[in-house]
Amino acid sequence: MIGGGLAGSEAAWQLARRGVPVVLHEMRPRRKTPAHATDRLAELVCSNSFRSDDWRGNAVGLLHEEMRRCGSLILTCGDAHKVPAGGALAVDRDGFAEAVTAALEAEPLVTLERGEVAGLPPSDWASVIVATGPLTSPALTEAVLALSGEDQLAFFDAIAPIVHKDSIDFSVAWFQSRYDKGGGKDYINCPMTKAEYEAFVAALVEGEKTQFKDWEKDTPYFEGCLPIEVMAERGIETLRYGPMKPVGLTDPRTGHQPYAVVQLRQDNALGTLYNLVGFQTKLKYGAQLAAFRTIPGLQNAEFARLGGIHRNTFINAPKLLDGRLRLKAEPRLRFAGQITGVEGYVESAAIGLLAGRFAASEALGETLEAPPATTALGALLGHITGGAEAETFQPMNVNFGLFPPLGRKLKKAERKPAYGERALADLAAWLDGPDGGGSRAAAE
Repeated sequence: MIGGGLAGSEAAWQLARRGVPVVLHEMRPRRKTPAHATDRLAELVCSNSFRSDDWRGNAVGLLHEEMRRCGSLILTCGDAHKVPAGGALAVDRDGFAEAVTAALEAEPLVTLERGEVAGLPPSDWASVIVATGPLTSPALTEAVLALSGEDQLAFFDAIAPIVHKDSIDFSVAWFQSRYDKGGGKDYINCPMTKAEYEAFVAALVEGEKTQFKDWEKDTPYFEGCLPIEVMAERGIETLRYGPMKPVGLTDPRTGHQPYAVVQLRQDNALGTLYNLVGFQTKLKYGAQLAAFRTIPGLQNAEFARLGGIHRNTFINAPKLLDGRLRLKAEPRLRFAGQITGVEGYVESAAIGLLAGRFAASEALGETLEAPPATTALGALLGHITGGAEAETFQPMNVNFGLFPPLGRKLKKAERKPAYGERALADLAAWLDGPDGGGSRAAAE
């Protein structure tokens, strides 16, 4: 196993749960990355949110539930270290990573080795899962791409800043979830008037940005994680219909919906740190401080971490991988996580879960069929291993558009719950049937 992020950690756990020994290689801290800050496994470098936890109304929430039923280490640790976030599953990032690391270090069938695997794995490594994520080391990236005959595919992903809660001015800011969802008070809201909003957008557009190296300049952004200033450059109203939309919120000082709002979400279990939702950025630190302290309620904000940016890499999975995540050019290599072209923490861990199960069944001389396409796991797997167009392949979050049609007409409000109910029923049959290989018992 190469890579100790979310996918690699999940894959290693799934292998060990089935009695298959695994050596987990993690290059940190011997070789650092531009985004990681610790040597922990499954460190979260961007948001601390796993997004919606509602399996009846959201595809990623359905993926959560499926992974729980498959004995996911990532979901187990996420649930154990959750923090308030309305209808979302957000975690204390330090407690979460410590729990994943502790679980794998305590597992006797997992051997953790620190150090970089440079280039292709040795030829006597008969079964390898490459789960090196979006920050794959240059040597391994070049080796894999040379083997596959592909050009490098990459995009930029940005990191949101984190604020100390006790530096927020609550004479201006207030607690409220949009439409009072979840606990009703899971987000801190900073309101803006029209003049304040327009001045803020101008500061984002005019602020000094990080200058990219020549080899990075043509790398596109992933649309689901655009830097805040890139969104601002698309038009004055873009942010007001995106992360700064005020819909469903009422400023208690005025009794009215604000013109725009900045939301902050709890980032640790103590509730002392909050991250700016949707505020990933490539502004230089000075420009960030100047702009963010114009936000009402954050005028005296102290930042535990400012925003940043890093380069992500993924392969053309629909062209290069088979239905069991093996590299067609060299089947001893499997791929998992963001390097396969899935986007998001949970999606990355989900592909790690499947890669681990496929590798375990192969090691045990069994044949594990893919999960049904009607499940979130199966839909995501199918998309990256053939469902997507190879010529235009880009990172993808799980969504109901990847699922087969329901085959019957339903009212709009009934469709998503129906997708979820069908998926969980089909997942149960897969886990309990011969194709599941006793997976449910092994997970438990």
